[in-house]
Amino acid sequence: MVCCGDGSFFSTWGDLIKVVSYIAGGLLLRLILLVVIRQTVDRIVSGVKKRQNVDDTQSIQASPLTAVRVVQRTRTLGSVLSNITTVVIVVIVIASVLSVVAPDVTSSLALLTAALGAGLGFGAQNIVKDILNGLFMVVEDQLGVGDVVDVGPATGVVETVGIRITTLRDVNGTLWFVRNGEILRVGNMSQGWARVVIDLAVPYDTDVQAVQERMLATATELASTPKWRSRIVEKPELWGIESISESAVVIRVVVKTRSNARDDVSRELRGRLKAALDAMGVTLPSLTAVVLTGFDSAASVGGAHPPRTASTPVQQPEQPAPRKRAARKVAQRQPGSPAAGSASPVVRGAAGSRPDPRATQMIPAQDPAPARDADPDEDEVTATWTVLPEDTAAAPSPEETTDASAGSEDAAPAKPPRAPRPPRKPATPPEES
Repeated sequence: MVCCGDGSFFSTWGDLIKVVSYIAGGLLLRLILLVVIRQTVDRIVSGVKKRQNVDDTQSIQASPLTAVRVVQRTRTLGSVLSNITTVVIVVIVIASVLSVVAPDVTSSLALLTAALGAGLGFGAQNIVKDILNGLFMVVEDQLGVGDVVDVGPATGVVETVGIRITTLRDVNGTLWFVRNGEILRVGNMSQGWARVVIDLAVPYDTDVQAVQERMLATATELASTPKWRSRIVEKPELWGIESISESAVVIRVVVKTRSNARDDVSRELRGRLKAALDAMGVTLPSLTAVVLTGFDSAASVGGAHPPRTASTPVQQPEQPAPRKRAARKVAQRQPGSPAAGSASPVVRGAAGSRPDPRATQMIPAQDPAPARDADPDEDEVTATWTVLPEDTAAAPSPEETTDASAGSEDAAPAKPPRAPRPPRKPATPPEES
């Protein structure tokens, strides 16, 4: 018997031994439960493979729909049960350790429960929502490991389903972590069956009946091929003319396939339809693309703003300047013109003004120079002279005065002649004193 002072060994190290035993027991229990869950999942999957006579998981995808769903659901339940087991064991071990280290904690469970409730009510609402939503998704079989789903924030293949987070792998390889509480809808593209819908446009003047028969025969031939027979659920169907436009007739053919084989069947069928139409000499109509440039292209791009530019001035064709004086010359050259061939005084002013009565010398009107092509930008300059008397001018006759006043009401009256200046007196030299 081992003794240590006043107490025994167990009385000294008893609490530590209990804590270690609780932790070791929890870890051992978790390991045992995880092994049991994993063995159960593997046994179910192996049974499905054995019944379908396949060796790997990829071959199960070609098996009947029920068998595929059993495997996916089993793996999902195994993942969720493993997470739940870990959480429960950790909580039990922590509570047991606290009861050994601080026995007074158990007496204050009421206070602990109140604090826990307040924490759940304020800070842990999202956590509780995530856990409950994850459990309901698994129980209701909304999604499973290996399903191709659309959960709103992301679309891809489900890799893991946890009690709080679900992970998805999209087509680009990005791994998405989606909280279960944020999943408001689930679009599962791996449950049941899928349908391949192909719309083929042929020219308007093509024999539509012959094209339809050839399309259906091509799809039926694909369904009877051993490689694709297991991926196609039902016989192909020809739904006929889908739409008619001024340039093409659209014919639709559909094939019902397994959910995970839709893309493969769609690609293969499109290639065979293209080869069949080429053999018939049918050319697919080309699409006419409208390319916008300038302001329209900038405004048509989402989020783009057209550049602000100044307005472009519109250039008007240049008009030749009016040539009044040239027109006056043409009028003077006409035979009926009163100025043609006669002498008349030339006075500055508008055309048709009366001669100045002070004029004493007449300048004969001369024939203008031959007409030439005048540049519209070149201004014409016409020089006119009025000959005035040097000293005195004869008084105008009454007839001329009457004609001048009758011709223009605004004409200024004639100025009187300027009086001659008196001769300057010679300067008187100053007298000598």
